[in-house]
Amino acid sequence: MIHHVIIVGAGPAGYTAAIYAARANLQPLMFEGPQPGGQLMITTDVENYPGFPDAMTGPELMQRFRDQAARFGTQLVPDLVSRVDFTSRPFQVWDSKGERYQAHTVIVATGASAQWLGLESETRLQSRGVSACATCDGFFFRGKEVAVVGGGDTAMEEATYLAQMCAKVTVIHRRDTLRASKIMQQRALNHPKISFLWNSTVEEVLGEDLVTGVRVKDVHSGLTREVPVQGLFVAIGHKPATTLFEGQLDLDASGYVRVLPGTTRTSVEGVFAAGDVADSIYRQAVTAAGTGCMAAIDAERWLAVNVHVTPDQPLSAPSL
Repeated sequence: MIHHVIIVGAGPAGYTAAIYAARANLQPLMFEGPQPGGQLMITTDVENYPGFPDAMTGPELMQRFRDQAARFGTQLVPDLVSRVDFTSRPFQVWDSKGERYQAHTVIVATGASAQWLGLESETRLQSRGVSACATCDGFFFRGKEVAVVGGGDTAMEEATYLAQMCAKVTVIHRRDTLRASKIMQQRALNHPKISFLWNSTVEEVLGEDLVTGVRVKDVHSGLTREVPVQGLFVAIGHKPATTLFEGQLDLDASGYVRVLPGTTRTSVEGVFAAGDVADSIYRQAVTAAGTGCMAAIDAERWLAVNVHVTPDQPLSAPSL
């Protein structure tokens, strides 16, 4: 059997692509991967997704996405993809057991994940004061004191964003100079609410149920100190889940899938990418969902032109 569409990954982008593809009668097959729902599964209250004026937990929102995709006939496979071959058509993907699937089009929606410090206390207090997204969670820290870890553009963007609503922002950086662009450095360094702890690393996040502070170590003297904060934002980068596609798709220097601007088209005709796997800038559930919609429409149009698939055409059998 050759599927019209195979979707790899099950976050806001993947589920939205499945909803649109299923409604177009493309009978999509989705591999949900190791963490269905993506990064929202470790998010508590989501208040910035349009259409939900009351707070909703990330897992609850993703369950609604999943239910909607299933309602329209998406075939959901609770497994990961272990290998792909995009060098010839139909495209081939293999699950973790080595079973092969074929498809005329593939939508890559494997997402990206924040890079963390690797502390037990950091993991324990995620969504309880520890975050990797100021745009997502900054609202909850209005009038409070927070810390940001990092020295690049992302960290400076997070710090200046948080400074608009927080009482104080402390940037913790392991070096004595920033890696951020000059303009981002100037904005942060000149902001009256932002202070810096140079040559410092976070040794432990303090607090039982909620963050109450961080223990910081001076990298030169080895001395430690406790900094009282109610929130910790880790801004040391994101890693797209694209190892599977190395050598198959064109990736940028950071590993994100390159797409033709204004589309979800990748370097391989018939393969599309949606969500954080191709977005190093916005990384929001609503933007991921938007590109998931785009990917399904791009795939539908590509199938109509190149494979002559119409919405009422059944799945094709493999040629003998």
